[in-house]
Amino acid sequence: MVTSSEHNNERFRRKLDHLRLYREGWGAQSNAFDEVYLVHQALPEFDLKDVDLSVRWLGKTLAAPFIINAMTGGTPASLEINRILARAAARTGVAMAVGSQHIALEAPKCRETFSIVRRENPGGVILANVSAAASLDEAFRAVEMIDADGLQLHLNVVQELLMPEGDRDFSHYRQRIREVASGLSVPVIVKEVGNGLSREAAVALYGCGVRRLDIGGGGGTNFAAIESRRAGRDKSLYSCWGLPTAISLIEVATSGLPLEITATGGIESPLEAAKALALGASLVGVAGYFLKVCLEEGEEGLVAEIERWKEDLRNFCLMCGARNIQELKDGPVIVTGRAREWLEARGIDPAPLARR
Repeated sequence: MVTSSEHNNERFRRKLDHLRLYREGWGAQSNAFDEVYLVHQALPEFDLKDVDLSVRWLGKTLAAPFIINAMTGGTPASLEINRILARAAARTGVAMAVGSQHIALEAPKCRETFSIVRRENPGGVILANVSAAASLDEAFRAVEMIDADGLQLHLNVVQELLMPEGDRDFSHYRQRIREVASGLSVPVIVKEVGNGLSREAAVALYGCGVRRLDIGGGGGTNFAAIESRRAGRDKSLYSCWGLPTAISLIEVATSGLPLEITATGGIESPLEAAKALALGASLVGVAGYFLKVCLEEGEEGLVAEIERWKEDLRNFCLMCGARNIQELKDGPVIVTGRAREWLEARGIDPAPLARR
């Protein structure tokens, strides 16, 4: 029988492995944003300083529609990483999510690596994070641990299947999601971790009472490849599984459901962020890219990079003739190549996006 101590030690080792293998460059596929184009408007009729990037989200105002997305926590190294990420989020006015808190729910000595985030960013938007298999009590304790404004419930079926110690039974996930979505006092965001949400998944989650999704599409940190590497398996077998971010975003955004969408999955430039917002995202999540900047350049480097993203996004809005994020979402977008073929094969007509 595996003891609680042994289980916590395995979680600890796994989190260290994830940080190490990410830094070694394991995993990434195309996020398909190279097949998405914004339409340049050569005659804007307003001043750049009038472009407003601010958005309201979870009852608070963000300076720009960005979230430093779920990455880490639970290890000594992640304490300092989360401190830097939280301080950068506070200084730039963007949101932040912590990594999975299950290790801290089972081992209180790890709580500090998560709670540091709220202490460093007392007024910002902070999201807690647990598995979609979590109970309502676990969800409540995760939120309480960091005084979170919302909770991410992550879906990681592929990763679980590839971990020797991972789950194999997912039959209770929908019921758990219903219980947490209806019983928690803060908003719930269901998040995929790198394989994307299909239209069918979005419809099912809406039926569970969920109104906010983080699509977590393919193109970013590839946990399938990372877990394959940890297990000594062929990483290529699973590394291209799933829906690229742009395709997943369009599938969900055109579902006709009143969903608030965060676009995450290998977004590494302000131009890709602008494309995601134009396709219907309310927020753009960046994890791996900002983590890389954090590790290489520290807090000041990360703050400077986020400010650059804000400046570039403002430029792209003006070049699209958009004074704010809503006008960017209302403008035309062209989808080409394999992404267009995928959507047409799925019965999703991308033409209306170009005629907006």
